[in-house]
Amino acid sequence: MSDPTTRALRLLSLLQTHRSWPGRELRERLGVSDRTLRRDIDRLRELGYEVHARPGVDGGYQLAAGTRLPPLLLDDDEAVAIAVGLRVAAVQGLGEHTALSALVKLEQMLPAHLRRRVSALQEYAVAAGGRGMSVDPDLIAELALACRDHERVRFAYVSGLDVESTRNVEPHTLVSNGPRWYLVCWDVDRAGWRTFRLDRMSRLLRTGARFTARELPVEDATEMVFVSDTEASYPLEAVIHLDQPLEETRRAFGVWARGATANDSGGSDWPVGGPSLADLLYGPGWIPLDVAWTVSATPEVTDLLARFARRLTDALPPPSEPPSPS
Repeated sequence: MSDPTTRALRLLSLLQTHRSWPGRELRERLGVSDRTLRRDIDRLRELGYEVHARPGVDGGYQLAAGTRLPPLLLDDDEAVAIAVGLRVAAVQGLGEHTALSALVKLEQMLPAHLRRRVSALQEYAVAAGGRGMSVDPDLIAELALACRDHERVRFAYVSGLDVESTRNVEPHTLVSNGPRWYLVCWDVDRAGWRTFRLDRMSRLLRTGARFTARELPVEDATEMVFVSDTEASYPLEAVIHLDQPLEETRRAFGVWARGATANDSGGSDWPVGGPSLADLLYGPGWIPLDVAWTVSATPEVTDLLARFARRLTDALPPPSEPPSPS
């Protein structure tokens, strides 16, 4: 690496990724002598980068905070992350004018393909709360672009039961919920709305086939994620038998009742489930007080529900006596 400018930029990139570098390792990375390394360090200092040198056998170099902010070297993913963060800050009013000013400076330096990624991620990736788990940023970016361009995609997917299948979908929105990212989409082969976890996807292919965007069955895509994963199976499951027609059940609970079916008595059977008792009881809590219902479940789940019902009854105060007539 003979060009001094190229070498200095490479040295700066290395110093920005580690707290401290041994001199020997830097020389090996750059393919230079100790004397050349010292000259390149001095060149960075002249540009405003404060580089500390530690002498001795175990000595090395460390990039420290200086008295002014020098230029930063960012890779593609870092630049996209900063740009998206600045857009969120501007929209939410967190230092709006400063965020917009910084965003303009950054985006005018981004190449066209990175500006497309920033725009797609901002518009089609929704945070529903919590921190996301580790997902390939290129996968998120490609799916966001497919959402924006209304382009069908195919991918391999492993369900919660470890069953692998190939999915052909029309992507709508990306949602991060807690530690996971989800794709909300229309499953072409199954003719219905589905959610897929990105950490279970592989072999993504953008097909180039365009589609007309469909209207979501809910106002907010995050509701689709909150319902359940595609083809989910839960440790605790039950079926609620509601004394109301299926149409009324679907109208009352929307996408939450997408698995409900009509029964022979003219009512509806609504499957519910979850990894815990609290999740299992979430759905029944929304049943109107004037609607009668019963529950069917395995003996283990039935016993768990009965024990909770007894605990709830024991925790309630005795009913108050009606006032006596005067």
